[in-house]
Amino acid sequence: MRKINKLTPFEAAHQFINEHFPNCQGALLAGSVVRGEATETSDLDIVIFDNNLNSSYRESLIAYGWAIEVFVHNLTTYKEFFEMDYERARPSMPRMVSEGIVLKDVGIIYSIKKEAMDILNQGPEEWSVETINTKRYFITDALDDFIGCSIRAEEIFIANTLADLLSEFILRTNRQWIGASKWVIRSLKSYDEEFANHFVEAFDIFYKTGNKNQVIQLVYSVLQPFGGQLFDGFSLGKS
Repeated sequence: MRKINKLTPFEAAHQFINEHFPNCQGALLAGSVVRGEATETSDLDIVIFDNNLNSSYRESLIAYGWAIEVFVHNLTTYKEFFEMDYERARPSMPRMVSEGIVLKDVGIIYSIKKEAMDILNQGPEEWSVETINTKRYFITDALDDFIGCSIRAEEIFIANTLADLLSEFILRTNRQWIGASKWVIRSLKSYDEEFANHFVEAFDIFYKTGNKNQVIQLVYSVLQPFGGQLFDGFSLGKS
């Protein structure tokens, strides 16, 4: 039997649009394939702008030899996602739009891309002193658990929590976007590659050897400019 060749990302994306959204006003191909970071398990991220739709939706499917994630919007709903991403400091939608390669455009894409770039360049909202202190408290709490714990299984999950809290803290206190999963380290590297490498090394040593010292010192160094650890006197919700 003759093997059917897999379509290229752009061939598959164009075919998908032509078959499923022939009347859309715009479409972009985004994600790892346009950043040159695709792996064997990468999918196609396709953003659709179709003003004939009343609401947005996301759908996953397999077609043309590819796993496809499609993000479908009209010319209003994407703005709501831009705003939500800005508020949570994870610019998934603005990033997809800004980096996306145009597959179809009837004259709307330039302005939408500009909106996305403006958001990305602006950076997330600055944390208040109250928010910083609250985050310091929860990092302190996790660190104390980490230092005091002697049960390996529990230590691993406390370390996971500490890594999430600490990466968020260093990024947000420097007006940087945060991320989830692989975007945690990508966000850290975008901010400061040397710090990101030190961050990874500290946790890698702990996961491999159980030695906590570098993680502990990393937490101390991150919190120090903001007053260090916080426990005594912290209050949340007191009127």
